[in-house]
Amino acid sequence: MTKIRNIKELADIAGVSTGTVSRALADSPLISEKTRTRIQALAKEYDFRPNIMARNLRIQRTGAIGVLIPVGHETGQHISDPFFITMLGLIADALTERGYDLLLSRVIPTDGGWLDRYVDSGRVDGVIIIGQSDQSAVLDRVAARYRPLVAWGAHVEGQVHCSVGSDNRKGGDLAVSHLLAQGAQRIAFLGDPRAIEISERLEGCRDAMARHGLEDRLTVVPAHLMPEAALPDIARFLAATDPRPQGIFAASDVIAMSAMRVLADMGLSVPGDMRVIGYDGLEMGEHTVPRLSTIRQDLTQGAGHLVDMLLRRISGEDTASVVMAPELVVRSSS
Repeated sequence: MTKIRNIKELADIAGVSTGTVSRALADSPLISEKTRTRIQALAKEYDFRPNIMARNLRIQRTGAIGVLIPVGHETGQHISDPFFITMLGLIADALTERGYDLLLSRVIPTDGGWLDRYVDSGRVDGVIIIGQSDQSAVLDRVAARYRPLVAWGAHVEGQVHCSVGSDNRKGGDLAVSHLLAQGAQRIAFLGDPRAIEISERLEGCRDAMARHGLEDRLTVVPAHLMPEAALPDIARFLAATDPRPQGIFAASDVIAMSAMRVLADMGLSVPGDMRVIGYDGLEMGEHTVPRLSTIRQDLTQGAGHLVDMLLRRISGEDTASVVMAPELVVRSSS
């Protein structure tokens, strides 16, 4: 049996046009089921596999989605960060189910053109950004001319780029309202508000403190996201502060875990001496000692929204940002 080299040879054997073969192999509903089944059976019989790269070139598609992690305000942050790993796994699964490959890049922005260079490279059909960092202005500028771009993060008034994320301000309010209800009135916020998501969480924290007339009882500590940098930040703050805070609201679960480690090293108990709550709802919070209270973002749903909205935008549709409701998860640490 002679091996078929291209679609035309398969079309000659099947007695149909090359367009019919192409649609049948793509499982298009424009071709009758009987014809699709016959052509697909012939392709299998002759061990024919269409050249996907050539097909993508014809239809001006790459079959790949770029997933970028910009680390503008935290250049030491790595892809191995537990939040990034969780989101990457969920996004990769969702893209694979839709027939797309994933091209991953960690970006340290050195100028305002980093995203322009990527979207203009022709390597991908669209881009998912995990985390806005301090690059919201860049995302807005590029999104104004490049439709297939969606970011995980906050949505604020006047924002141009399409985003998916939780209501960070509401989440911050929930976290601090919970600490206040537990009797903690001196609160420390751990996180760098240069990132828009963390800034919104801090604003929610301030909202809750203001409602209780405790604005002057809030201390902001711009702790790093990476444990190796956050640990000394937090240790210095706690060692120098008197009286110490009664509660800690950390801008991420990873920062919260760093805080609990510092407290343990200082011989302080959680929640006895200090109550701690994080943000994100990572699975690893179930396994800390004590178990970590947190503000949960539905990351599975969020990843699904990112992929679905991006593919809709690739198809020419416009999509609005999605703001998901955060959930207070109370465990032993608070």
